[in-house]
Order: sequence, then structure tokens, then C-alpha cells
Amino acid sequence: MERMSTTVTPSAAPTPADPARTVVVGVGPVTMDDVVAVARHGASVALAPEALDAVAAGRAVIDALAADTQPHYGVSTGFGALATRSIPAERRTDLQRSLIRSHAAGTGPEVEREVVRALMLLRLSTLATGRTGVRPATAQAYAAMLDAGITPVVREFGSLGCSGDLAPLAHCALALMGEGDVRDATGTLRPAADALADAGLTPVVLAEKEGLALVNGTDGMLGQLVLALHDLDRLLATADVAAALSVESLLGTDAVFADDLQALRPHPGQAAAAAHLRTLLRGSGIMASHRGPGCTRVQDAYSLRCAPQVHGAARDTVEHARTVATRELAAAVDNPVVTPDGRVESNGNFHGAPVGYVLDFLAIAVADVASMSERRTDRFLDVSRSHGLPAFLAHDPGVDSGLMIAQYTAAGLVSDLKRLAVPASVDSIPSSAMQEDHVSMGWHAARKLRRAVDGLGRVLAIEVLTATRALDLRAPLVPALATGAVRDLLRARGVAGPGPDTSLAPDLDAVAALVASGEVLAAADADRTADEIGTSDRDRHLQVPISSGRTDLEAGPEPTEETR
Repeated sequence: MERMSTTVTPSAAPTPADPARTVVVGVGPVTMDDVVAVARHGASVALAPEALDAVAAGRAVIDALAADTQPHYGVSTGFGALATRSIPAERRTDLQRSLIRSHAAGTGPEVEREVVRALMLLRLSTLATGRTGVRPATAQAYAAMLDAGITPVVREFGSLGCSGDLAPLAHCALALMGEGDVRDATGTLRPAADALADAGLTPVVLAEKEGLALVNGTDGMLGQLVLALHDLDRLLATADVAAALSVESLLGTDAVFADDLQALRPHPGQAAAAAHLRTLLRGSGIMASHRGPGCTRVQDAYSLRCAPQVHGAARDTVEHARTVATRELAAAVDNPVVTPDGRVESNGNFHGAPVGYVLDFLAIAVADVASMSERRTDRFLDVSRSHGLPAFLAHDPGVDSGLMIAQYTAAGLVSDLKRLAVPASVDSIPSSAMQEDHVSMGWHAARKLRRAVDGLGRVLAIEVLTATRALDLRAPLVPALATGAVRDLLRARGVAGPGPDTSLAPDLDAVAALVASGEVLAAADADRTADEIGTSDRDRHLQVPISSGRTDLEAGPEPTEETR
């Protein structure tokens, strides 16, 4: 059978544009769906007329200050520790140009195209509020560059997350000036001046305040947060699918997922995960096979029994991060900022702590979900814990090693995820001659979360690969429709079932791609009704009542190690 593409992490190459979608950037915030559409799917971008009016009004304030004899930060002064230096009018174009050139100081590998497009859209959204003081022509040029698919080359290292993502945004502004390198709409690396010319665009000569307005924001870390949230909605639901496959193939019980038991601890994410697991295991012949009096098993291991609690806590962490992201999308981050009553004021809104914290929180949740997944995978391979399955699910144990080393790979990934869970936001390093003496490191938090999200998908893929092989070995017992559909998807895509050893790497990559694309989740959820999907995923966060989980039941005996 033809094997599918194994690309998991978005590359620098552009995805096909979505000509049917245009994101109109107005005075109000863009949505998370807008960010994904522009970043990943090449949606068109346009500025709303009311946004241009707001931009013009904000610019009028800056023009008035530029004519003032008193110094105004970012308009007629230097920057950072040089803020006390007054700059004469004839040198202010040089000031803005020098700001961008000096701040475009990134180094290291090229950042993914979708990340750059996300941060550009978010910077454009802030420009459109009229709070930054740029000229309408500058905002229009920025929108046109994004709409033309011209993506500035941004490097991995250079941002401290305060004052925002300076270096990444400076590389974007550099391209707007016709300098530096870009990827054009085909993904070809080119000088910015050439790409702009071919798109019919003219490089911008920046005026007062515009350099600051183009670089002083948390757009890089926020864009990566939005993309991670989009991916984690899918991956956490896929973690439920992997857990359901494991519970079923290890002859576990779904009784612990009962709604009344979950309601005793009324966390909305836990309720959603448990409801999803119940639906996924509905109608399983394997589950039914050990519900009778002949089954001697009392309780399953924590990695099976406590999946709703761990997956649910991760869901709740995602919901908190989504709340933060929604607020940030509505923000106008710049320094100084043009206020609604026409003042220009310095402020500290560029500090990335709110975003940096939740990026770190998510990395912790991702590592823990992956850790639990790897423990379920390991149970299949140990004859003392797999309930009748062959050692390492091998065809001929001893001659064949089966999936032994797949678990090693999962363990290595989980170890990496644990290191990535170390918070970046506590690691401030002063800069700019101690003027910027506390920074957020939000960009670093975003970069490590991006790697962690990819790792989680791969760990879940190994569990899915392992559990579906075990599912085949349980024949003639019949699986649930949902879990059987996942097994059938893998076989249809050429992923090997039980049999003599073959190279595992192609299968691991193929299943990872199926997880990343959402096809594993779609196969599992194909039998779910719209009502079930709406009440057991993130919408359920709005529907679960928060009531006491305590009852008047008498406490039982202290659990032993065997019955805990």
C-alpha cells in the first residue's frame, strides 16, 4: 500500500493558500482562527476602512509631537538606555532605520514560516488599533507584504520577550524596508528588495515612531501560543483515543470512567476526558469479555485508571492559556502608546510575563500527558503486565524483538519533554545597561513548547501503534467501533500489524503524521454524534457545574499497595 507523507512539524515551505478566506484586520482583535488561517493556510489579509481611519488619527498625534520642541520618547529621542538623547528632525529617518537594522540581530536556524506569518498578523492587528502612531501607508505596506506571501527570514535566537520580541519583529520590519532576506510565496529564499519588487511593492522609508511601533510587541510568543493551543485541542483528544486503545487492549475496565464517579471531582476537563473515553469504548466486545464473575482483576494501573484526571488537568490548563491568549489578542502592545484621548505615554505592557507563564504551564502539562502515555505503552511489552500478550508483542519472541525499541524511543522523547518543561519565564537576564533589568523569556518558552507539542504527538503515535498491534492480537475479541476504526486506518495506510520484525522507523513516522493531521482522531470520532462532540470536548468547560465533590459516604479502609 502507498505510505502517506511523514511530515509532522510544519516546514519553511508554504502551504497551499486558501483563496476563499480573507482575514480583514479591523480596530478590534483578530481571532485565534484568523491566526491559524493566515499562518498555516495562506488566507488573504486586508485592512478594514475603520482601521485605516484609526491609524490616521493616531498618526496625527505623533505628527504633532514631532513638531514639538520638547523631547518625546521614540519620536525625537534614542531608545532604551539612550532614551535621554535628543534627535534633531533631520536625523529621525536615520534613527528609525538604524533602530531596525541594529535590532535585526537574530542568529541560529530559520524560524518556521507559519510562526513568522502569525507574528506579522498580530503586529498588523496592533497597528490597526491606531495606538502605535504609524502612518496608514506603513500599515498598508505591512499588510500587503503579508498578503503577498512574503515571509521575512527570522532566526531562532535573539528575543528576550521584553520589550516584546524585538529581534524577530525587527527582521520583519527590515524586509518592509527592502533589506535582509525573505521567502517569497513559493518558499524561495530571496533578497527582500527583489521579492517586494516582483510583488509590485515599494520599500517603506520609516518616519518618526514607526520603527518602535514595528518591533515593540509580544507577537512572536503570542502567535506560537495560538498555534500550540490549536494543536493541543487535537492532541489532548487524541490522547484520549490512545488511552482508550490501551485500556481496551490491556483488558482494562471502563467502569472507572462513569459519569457519577467523575462528578465527585468536578473539574470540567476531567469530565470532558472521561465522557470522551466512555464514548470511544462504547460497544467494545473486549471490554464486555471481562465484566463477568470470572474476571479476577480489581483495579487497573494508574496510567489506565487515571487518564481522565491527567488528560483533564491538561485540558483545564489549555483553557486557562486560551483565556490569556484571548485577552492578549485584544491588547495593543507598544511603548510608547497613543491613548484614546490623544496622549503618548510610556508603559510596561510589552513585558511578556502573562504569555510566558502559560507557555511554561502548557509545557508541563504536555510532558505529563506524554509521560502517562509512555507508561501505558510499556505495559503492553512486559509479559507480567500485558495479560496474555507475547513479549514485546513480537511474532517470535527471542528471534523477533517486536516493539521493544519503540518504547525506548518513547522514553527518550519523554525525557526530552521533561527537560523542556523546565520554566523559561524564571530565567531573566538583564540587558540594555540595566534599563531592561527584568525580562520574560517568553520567546524561549514558546520555542520549547513548540518542540514539546511535536514530541507529544510522537509519543502518542507510539502508543497508538503499540495498542493497535495488541488489538489485533486479541482477536477474535471484537473492539469498539472507534478503536477498531483507528486500527483499520493504520492498516489502510500501510502500517504493519503483528508479524515478523521490519524496520519500525517508517511506521513510527507514518502514525505520527496521522496523529498530527488529525486523522487518528477523526477516525475514532466518526461514530460520535454532534451532541457528544459538543459536550465532551472543550465546550463542556462551559457546562459542567462546579459543586462539591464530597459526599456523606463513610470512608473506606486505607488502600493497600495491591488495591490502591
